[in-house]
Amino acid sequence: MSEITLKPGRTVKDFGVPYIIAELGSNHNGDMELAKKLIVSAKEAGADCVKFQSWSKDSIFSRKTYDDNYFIADDYRDRTDFTLESIVDAYSISEEELLSMKKFADEIGIDCTSTPFSKGEVDFLVDKLQAPFIKIASMDLNNYPFLDYVARKGKPMVISTGLSELYEIDKAIRTIENAGNKQIVILHCISIYPPQDFQVNLNNIDTLRTLYPNYPIGFSDHTLGITIPVSSVVKGVCVIEKHFTLDKNMEGWDHKVSANPEEMKLICSETKRVHAALGTTRIQVQEKPDRIESFRRSIVTTRAIKAGEVIKKEDLDFKRPATGIAPEYLDQVIGRTAKVDLAHDKPFTFKELI
Repeated sequence: MSEITLKPGRTVKDFGVPYIIAELGSNHNGDMELAKKLIVSAKEAGADCVKFQSWSKDSIFSRKTYDDNYFIADDYRDRTDFTLESIVDAYSISEEELLSMKKFADEIGIDCTSTPFSKGEVDFLVDKLQAPFIKIASMDLNNYPFLDYVARKGKPMVISTGLSELYEIDKAIRTIENAGNKQIVILHCISIYPPQDFQVNLNNIDTLRTLYPNYPIGFSDHTLGITIPVSSVVKGVCVIEKHFTLDKNMEGWDHKVSANPEEMKLICSETKRVHAALGTTRIQVQEKPDRIESFRRSIVTTRAIKAGEVIKKEDLDFKRPATGIAPEYLDQVIGRTAKVDLAHDKPFTFKELI
């Protein structure tokens, strides 16, 4: 990550505005011209990174799954014009294509990485693509031999926790650490496309931070719209990952749950606003002194008071502006004698009292 150094011991505040990953996944539908348009649009929206998924038909599903021809994505259920194997093959991205996309992303100034699903894909991402970090999909969080292999590459790892119980998350982190890698970002994630609001449990972000204080916590979002990912900023996330498409109605696996360019632009801009609005935990006055003075009150007289008169409580009221004696000094005014004539309904000072 060009703007984030993934090292343990850093607090969320150290990372500043959340790093936004536009998850392209397979939303390029195997079309590299569409992939380039996605990269450009993500950059224009303000995203920091685009992420692909590096799988092939040989690395993601077993032969049994292809033989069963079970389609995960709703767009392809009950269809006879495609097989699962043909769609997976068509929507994958080759090493040569990914190298080309990485070069293109570098040229326009946006980070580019991918999620591997096999050891060979890991080797390619580290050795040839020189990915800034490796993203681990939720489905592989309990694939401990795979995590060990990735961790030993020494690259920063961003891990999604969807599908996993806490003990599985803990074992995953210990596996990575035992392999000598402590460059970890943990993403809270619900692997439902899309989840209902009550299933999102943003409070889990606090839980993860409490349990793993040495590691920054982020959020991989699968909700519809921008509200939930922007809200996660209040929880101090350092990374937000969101599926990205040019057209929600495009045929494919993840388009419907993805942010379109307008939504991604709002996510990028509104997270910055929310982050700025969080400010500091130190309570301090932001208004200028003259504004404070115009809004606060002074002690004023309820009648004209002659010099030599003793001031009683009923002679006093409190009105703007705060150019006279503050209301907190009321007890020091009652019983005092007017040194000069005090006009009705006007602030006065202690210099005008005896």
